[in-house]
Amino acid sequence: MSASRAARCLAGAVITAAITAAPAAAAPVSRDEVATLCAQADGANHCGRLVEEAQLKRLPSLAVRDGATLKVSLYPAGVATFADTDALNGGRSYSLWDYLDGINAVLLYTTDGDTVTFTLMQRINGRRVELPTEPKVAPDRQRLVTADFCATRCVNELAVWRVTRDGVRKELSWKPAQAWTDAAATWKDAETLAVEFTPAGATGTSTLERRLGDSGWTRAAAP
Repeated sequence: MSASRAARCLAGAVITAAITAAPAAAAPVSRDEVATLCAQADGANHCGRLVEEAQLKRLPSLAVRDGATLKVSLYPAGVATFADTDALNGGRSYSLWDYLDGINAVLLYTTDGDTVTFTLMQRINGRRVELPTEPKVAPDRQRLVTADFCATRCVNELAVWRVTRDGVRKELSWKPAQAWTDAAATWKDAETLAVEFTPAGATGTSTLERRLGDSGWTRAAAP
């Protein structure tokens, strides 16, 4: 289970300052760290803020928190703002989750009521895309992969996203014939995914490899 999935599960269980342009090295949060930080969290929003508090210390030149607004540095100059909003369902919030140095992008833990997603912003142009779960960057930095599987509130698909200077868009998606309750995907190489998954009704995990050239992928429509 990925750290992002752990954060979603934990949340469900407990339901302008100056910014320089060059952040520190990437500092991904581990599953164990998320569990520790969010053990006493009061819902998804609070869990995100607790992770953000730790990440702001590791990435002090990347972003700052100003009340309900998160300010993130663009590259080579500028600032993007993410403002929380209130609503009857709990509103929408953004919290700093990680910096993906391989593609110079910021990853934000995003809540909308009880729904948790991730917002990825490319620092070179400020373009944003919403992803269902925490992505993994391919070795050649040309693609991302997301694996979003669970009993509820998931898209239940493996998805490959193309990364260009013009933005990030879904390129391929795949759904297994048998339902999965959890999955985590990593890159074996630039053309091959390694997936660890839990079939519905199973107590243990299984693994598979899937190449981008294999049959069965659904290609996303061109924008």
